[in-house]
Amino acid sequence: MVEIKTDTALEMMREAGRVVAQALAAARRSAAVGVRLRELDEAARSVLAKAGARSPFLGYQPSFAPTPFPAVICASVNDALVHGIPDNYRLRDGDLVSIDCGAELDGWTGDAAISFTVGTPRPADLELIAATQRALDAGIAAATVGHRIGDISHAINTVARTADCGMPTDFGGHGIGRHMHEDPHVSNHGRPGRGFPLRHGLTLAIEPMLMAGGHNDYRTDPDGWTLRTIDGSRAAHIEHTIAITHDGPRILTLP
Repeated sequence: MVEIKTDTALEMMREAGRVVAQALAAARRSAAVGVRLRELDEAARSVLAKAGARSPFLGYQPSFAPTPFPAVICASVNDALVHGIPDNYRLRDGDLVSIDCGAELDGWTGDAAISFTVGTPRPADLELIAATQRALDAGIAAATVGHRIGDISHAINTVARTADCGMPTDFGGHGIGRHMHEDPHVSNHGRPGRGFPLRHGLTLAIEPMLMAGGHNDYRTDPDGWTLRTIDGSRAAHIEHTIAITHDGPRILTLP
């Protein structure tokens, strides 16, 4: 069931989204050569605790996962696409890092992700991150009253194809609100004019995941969580929670 949020609920989600943005910023500030991924998770935990927010990631166990997720962020490095577990891996010069984080505050949820490089960047990685950002921007631009979910999906896929990047076909964005994952599903592949109609008060997490190798397939690590490109190519993941409004799409996960 798709829940259309009231304007009051949108303001509550904006506050949760602000916490997400602050947690992501803290994790990024902590990222440097030699820093463990676990330390990035600790930085985000501190932000959530200070805000009185709960992590929707910690302890989350969807049907595909063999164990509950053990952290408040996903930390995916280089060929890891999404769902990386922040462990004792020490960041190296030139690593491409994607951090995904959520926060639940006063019963409402925000979800966002960023991708960035550590130390000396590879030009190809910067291009991949820029393409992922363009895909997100295109998806958000299509999220207007009167359009449909397929218009968002098509906009994202068009950018990815133009950049010769692949995207997983069975992972994408989602509705969000009282819970992190709600209806409707927001595929990163789709046809314009199809799918759920976009109405004022609909809230979505839009999240393109681009793989530089151009393949749509991926593999899963033995931990049952981390998804990796099948050819070892780099991946990037950028996400915002947005609201569909009569005044256009409103990003809820800004600082």
